[in-house]
Amino acid sequence: MSPRSILVYHPDEVDAYAQLVRPPRGWTVARAGAPDEAARFIEGAEILYAWGLPPFLLSSAARLRWIQVMGAGVDRVLVPELPPRVRVTRAPIFGDWMAEYVVGWCTWMTQRIELYRQAQRQHRWTSVPPERLRGKTLVLVGLGQIGRAVARATAQLGMRVVGVGRHVRRVPHVEMVYPVAGLRRALAQADVVVLALPLTPDTRGLIGHAELGAMRAGAWLINIARGAIVDEVALVRTLRAKRIAGAILDVFATEPLPADHPLWDLPNAVVTPHISGPSLPAEIAPIFEENLRRYCAGRQLLHRVERTRGY
Repeated sequence: MSPRSILVYHPDEVDAYAQLVRPPRGWTVARAGAPDEAARFIEGAEILYAWGLPPFLLSSAARLRWIQVMGAGVDRVLVPELPPRVRVTRAPIFGDWMAEYVVGWCTWMTQRIELYRQAQRQHRWTSVPPERLRGKTLVLVGLGQIGRAVARATAQLGMRVVGVGRHVRRVPHVEMVYPVAGLRRALAQADVVVLALPLTPDTRGLIGHAELGAMRAGAWLINIARGAIVDEVALVRTLRAKRIAGAILDVFATEPLPADHPLWDLPNAVVTPHISGPSLPAEIAPIFEENLRRYCAGRQLLHRVERTRGY
């Protein structure tokens, strides 16, 4: 009987992830950091522990039964090539990371850090005072694990948090929750809009011309979700026209962001390279290890994805 196989795939850090895998007796671990390498192992893999695997390879995964994604987002594996029998689990551990990102950039705005640094470079003493975060309204689109961590952190700083979600129900630290149909009414109240929802067919392009137009002129947009949730053409036009104060963007429709993309050069856009919730091998490994034990014992896997919902 041939050994059962786990394939570890990561385009940049495959060795760091693979060396933390402790396979049960009778299992082998293969590792791949490029599509051609993965193609050699994918047909025999029963378990895939991966990030960024090209979807076309899933068509060859004849023995695959479970994918553990090395991150919170699963839109890259919920593709037509994925066989129906395959279970998918995620790693929902990034709330605190992303909350710090949001708080950091919110204080960057209100403490006018860019203004004071520029004044320093010019040897100029400025009398423009900072603002307070306390009392400002943060509209949080997406109220899952990440959104709730953002709500907790910002509410503790005295911000008024308004939510938008699929279900209108009480959420800790959130003053009011609007249904998705009330998105524009919520956006109209915002000093800061934070996107923290998964990419699904329903959320793709959710923030377009009309939604950006509903925001106030002094409002900022922070996207820590997925780039394709925002219509980037509409966003570039909005920022060029200065119809909102600006955007803090950690995710983009195409990553890495192409060098000729206009967002790089807009003075009211901040570009960060998808680092608001970094996947670290040592933090993801315990999730995979626990689920591997459960899989081998025939038990329910943790953090299982419902394909019909997309998360």
